[in-house]
Amino acid sequence: MSVLVVLLVTALAAVLVQLLTWLVALRLGRVSVVDVTWGPTFAVIALVAFLATPDDGDPARRVALVVLTTVWGLRLGTHIGLRQRGVPRGQDGEDPRYTEMLGRSKLPPKLAALVMVFLLQAASAWFISLPVQVGLISDGSLIGPAGFGVLAWLGVAVWSVGFFFETVGDWQLQRFRDDPSSKGQVLNTGLWRYTRHPNYFGDAAVWWGLFLIAGDAGWPLLVFPATAFMTWLLAAKTGKPLMEKALSSSRPGYAEYVERTSGFIPLPPKRR
Repeated sequence: MSVLVVLLVTALAAVLVQLLTWLVALRLGRVSVVDVTWGPTFAVIALVAFLATPDDGDPARRVALVVLTTVWGLRLGTHIGLRQRGVPRGQDGEDPRYTEMLGRSKLPPKLAALVMVFLLQAASAWFISLPVQVGLISDGSLIGPAGFGVLAWLGVAVWSVGFFFETVGDWQLQRFRDDPSSKGQVLNTGLWRYTRHPNYFGDAAVWWGLFLIAGDAGWPLLVFPATAFMTWLLAAKTGKPLMEKALSSSRPGYAEYVERTSGFIPLPPKRR
């Protein structure tokens, strides 16, 4: 298939996943179920692009891109799904972010959710995954002989660091939440001692790693804005700012934690 046809097919796949999620959300009466399918949507896009281009690209790079994207996406979806297990149906279990967002819309609630949340998430996932999609098609190597080059190996290393931070950070946070004695406290141990958002930092590093693997072929580097957009979402838009806004008003010691702990990139804590 041509590149444009592959991109169209993957876009349709992303929309289909989110349409199905929207139907589930209508049944549950809770839009936040969309968070569960955020990661798996990327896995579906990568798998569809991989199957649609069986004769394209370097085999090692193709396998690395689809496997690493799928592992990341399914792990994230499973983690959020387990976290939402037991959350009540309807508005009682809704994420305040979505309540506020949909409250500003003049569209009927169900249509507003479809357009402003689910289809927007499909479009975002498709755009962010452009390096992976293009990397599955590209031949050659940017550094050294054709094949799995130096830049691709660097990408695997960056992906591994990101996956470690995201997975361990989520695990530490879940243990903290499950501990009754931590109620009202601030998590400032483990990876959370070095960055206020190890999971978001890890998420960004995962996608920079995938970008480098895809970029080893050369022209996937042209879709640099896609990975930059993911980092912007995490660090400046829907990730870090919204989370810190909620914690600042609910955790008395959070302001002090902010003063001594890096906001995104892991760094040694500042001395008090």
